[in-house]
Amino acid sequence: MGEGRKEKVNREFSAGGVVFKRVAKGFQWLLIKPAGTERWQLPKGKVDEGETSKEAAVREVAEEGGVNVRPVAKIGTSQYFFVFKGQKIFKTVIYFLMEYAGDKKEGHDHEVDETVFVDFAEALEKLTFKDDKEMLKKGREILERGIQGNLL
Repeated sequence: MGEGRKEKVNREFSAGGVVFKRVAKGFQWLLIKPAGTERWQLPKGKVDEGETSKEAAVREVAEEGGVNVRPVAKIGTSQYFFVFKGQKIFKTVIYFLMEYAGDKKEGHDHEVDETVFVDFAEALEKLTFKDDKEMLKKGREILERGIQGNLL
């Protein structure tokens, strides 16, 4: 028998936000459409060296979503494999529930074509990835239950 070859896997750590905005009829949720894609997803990005996951999530939501936020609770973690330029990557993303605190004057960065705030049903329908849908559901549950138990 031949020797088993271990495939090298790189690890990436990211953080993101499930952002809600209070509106007359309850809440709306922030979705982004990355540049050059037809995907709708939650804003997220890599955790920089020396940065906490919460700090990274706030920064990434500001950059990709064009909004200022106030983190209110940790939602959970999503983990998955993907291949980028022939390299297998295991990604861990920590998501935070965040309250909208106003638009950034300069808006979102060049990595994003479009951002929208939509109600829960539309957000669930629009989101491309199953993990994003699960984080959205968990975020809404925390919000509806009252965030006392999950406060940061």
